[in-house]
Amino acid sequence: MAEITFRTETIFSLATQSANHILALLPEVLKHPQVGIICGSGLGGLAESLQPNSETTPQFEISYTKIPNFAHSTVLGHAGKFVFGLMGTKRTPVVMMVGRVHYFEGHSIEKVTFPTRVMKILGIQTVIVTNAAGGLNPEFSVGDIMILNDHINLPGLSGVHPLRGANEEDFGTRFPPLSDAYDLQLRKTMHLSYKKLDTVTPTRKLHEGVYVFVSGPTFETRAECRMLRGMGADVVGMSTVPEIVVARHCGIRVVAMSLVTNCAVMEAGPRGDSIEVQKTRDEDLHTLMEIGIANHEEVLEAGNEAARDMQNLVKQFVHDISV
Repeated sequence: MAEITFRTETIFSLATQSANHILALLPEVLKHPQVGIICGSGLGGLAESLQPNSETTPQFEISYTKIPNFAHSTVLGHAGKFVFGLMGTKRTPVVMMVGRVHYFEGHSIEKVTFPTRVMKILGIQTVIVTNAAGGLNPEFSVGDIMILNDHINLPGLSGVHPLRGANEEDFGTRFPPLSDAYDLQLRKTMHLSYKKLDTVTPTRKLHEGVYVFVSGPTFETRAECRMLRGMGADVVGMSTVPEIVVARHCGIRVVAMSLVTNCAVMEAGPRGDSIEVQKTRDEDLHTLMEIGIANHEEVLEAGNEAARDMQNLVKQFVHDISV
């Protein structure tokens, strides 16, 4: 398929085209999803929260490569597909984005947020956004979960913003407020849902805090981590905020969670003129710099270990907000 150049004035029509393509393939019982769920790195197992596929509880999945106008995910741990199904005893119809596309992959910010636009056309009123993030708050441990109550959009503040350009009036207003981006009622419910779970790993804590969005794909330097923490951020990641901005522009209610997959190294690195470095053999110097270093395999491993708890929390939350 030829490369698509997004223009703000055509996003609504493109999203409608994509949504209609999907709707034409869906079983009738799945044509009206109530909740959208965006699965972050290593969290694609959330799709297992859906009821088993059967004649009475159908599921449907479609690769992004089969949806008109969609960008394709290239990141390990991101399957790149929409999964439709029924969740919980209330048989709540949901749609899951199993894997997302990122700005750092080379996609425009409009393409990154395009699936959220499609969710709006599909009728989604509430979206649950999950991600894997690095912990900046020293009180956070690997495996903890943080509910977002605010964000810092560094690329957005410098001009890489999904609403830049002519406003798409069919979706929302020119200047949407974001001070209420993270729905307080949904956050309250998420905390209550967590308390109902009796299978959560005892050492796993649920926090609230601020997520800072950076473009990636490099993990942050020590100095950058100190700066971000000094700005008030509790976790840092390479996704989520563009989708939330667009969701709020569309009038979709948002609740978002970060899984802390690694703890950022905050202290300054060893100096070349320090006594310790001067006494260390050259071939062993790398060990001093590798302490606490982040890597994508860590992210996926932590995501796999926390999958059960995240699945149970999302499932309980969907049950609690469903009528």
